[in-house]
Amino acid sequence: MTESTVFYKEQLSESVFLMRLEAPLISRERQPGQFIILQVDNDLGERIPLTIADADPDEGSITIVFQVVGKTTELLAKLEVGQKVAALVGPLGKPTHIENFGSVVCVGGGIGVAPLHPIAQALKAAGNHVTIILGARSRDLLILEQQMTAIADEIIVCTDDGSYGRKALVTEPLAEVCSRETKPGLAVCIGPPIMMKFCCATTKQFDVPTVVSLNAIMVDGTGMCGGCRVTVGGQTRFVCVDGPEFDGHLVDFENLMNRLSAYKKQEGEHKCKLERFQ
Repeated sequence: MTESTVFYKEQLSESVFLMRLEAPLISRERQPGQFIILQVDNDLGERIPLTIADADPDEGSITIVFQVVGKTTELLAKLEVGQKVAALVGPLGKPTHIENFGSVVCVGGGIGVAPLHPIAQALKAAGNHVTIILGARSRDLLILEQQMTAIADEIIVCTDDGSYGRKALVTEPLAEVCSRETKPGLAVCIGPPIMMKFCCATTKQFDVPTVVSLNAIMVDGTGMCGGCRVTVGGQTRFVCVDGPEFDGHLVDFENLMNRLSAYKKQEGEHKCKLERFQ
């Protein structure tokens, strides 16, 4: 792990931030779908996985997009340009399999639009016709719309409350795209687990191969701790080394969601305890 300087910071919404971090080696080696593990402060700090949303080898930087959901992401959001992240390691995980499928549909929900960006970019560069569906609870929470529009042959924006784009869940336009005379050769769906679960249920009806990217509880990122284990096709897999992408039709989403919520009580108690000592 190496120290990394914050080159750029932008607040995308109330709780979502974009940062460019110094990472010359990672920026040259990363491929779509891969991630880094980051540690904000000292050796006692939590290590969190974050997808590489973009990279600039000329600048020697990578772009991350994250949502403030706990103490570590709160500390990360407080960093300003010129300050340093204590440690950064990557690229980790298996890259996305990219080829010309003919046409693909890419579905991003909430913060999941960030990891979807480099994948959609690579699929477009491979010659695919790319349809992108973006979903958010409201207009204020929609991120990277301009960047995704620049990639897409067709873009559909949905909000739960109808404040922008189409008032619908992403599964509605996804079903429409999959039911076309020429259906997609691949669907890539990234977002909250419940969204990915229902996207996969939708694409399965039309026999459209579907890839999802899982963000499980992760500690070391090398497959040693077993904290990121998920069940795929009835077998145990580790997100950090076997993923983060898997065949969505084989993922046990109930198991994943149960594991992600297993420590919510302790996480909340720990955050309150830290805030009392600030």
